[in-house]
Amino acid sequence: MSNYATYPSLKGKVILITGGATGIGAVMVEAFMRQQARVLFVDVQEEAAQALCSKLHEELGAAPIFKKLDTTHIDELQAFINSIGHSYGRLDVLINNVANDTRHSPLDIDQQGWRDCMAVNLDSTFFACQSAIRLMRDKRNGNIINMSSINVLIGPKQMPGYVAAKSALNGLSKSLANQYGEYGIRVNTILPGWVATDRQLALWLTPEADKEWQKSVALRGSLEPIHVANMALFLAAEDSAMITGQQFIIDAGRT
Repeated sequence: MSNYATYPSLKGKVILITGGATGIGAVMVEAFMRQQARVLFVDVQEEAAQALCSKLHEELGAAPIFKKLDTTHIDELQAFINSIGHSYGRLDVLINNVANDTRHSPLDIDQQGWRDCMAVNLDSTFFACQSAIRLMRDKRNGNIINMSSINVLIGPKQMPGYVAAKSALNGLSKSLANQYGEYGIRVNTILPGWVATDRQLALWLTPEADKEWQKSVALRGSLEPIHVANMALFLAAEDSAMITGQQFIIDAGRT
């Protein structure tokens, strides 16, 4: 990561990342730590989270703060965000990264399965935003980055709940940006393409699938988590001070 940009405005900023133990989230945790931000993250995967904290402490001499937390437990999520306000006096950046893109048939998913899909992919983001905005509004400054997906643009099969939830996040971000801009709060959305995380490689991004993906993009090569993290750094920094309510696609030209 040393070849990438340094953002002085991120030094000392208080950053919360949901779903930060693995994949894109873990790379974002590391990227913000390398900017000397004060990083907190939540996840249900405790072992992976502790391994990440240990790795960063060994490499950087400092570690992020990890809280084992299921973001679908809204009361616990909001209580933790409120505790950040009490402990640090502010929350500068919220990155809603947590998601679950498990495939399901439109004809087979039941009501509970649909509600569970919305709970992790949409509800947790809204209620995290709600608590964060209360803290940010008082400081008249803040930054929210919501993670959507290019799947909202291409509508793949076997993902109706995920696509519906991520589509809603685009509209939610725009609405919040318009309503709370007067308080200095910025809200933007990142739409990644098929990022080569361990989960995707293990479950869906097979060599055959990757071959088809490469046929559909303008830039050949693997789309890596760091490519998404770099956009998050830019949006969180003061370099993007007048950017809000926007959607940023990182997909090697797929869409």
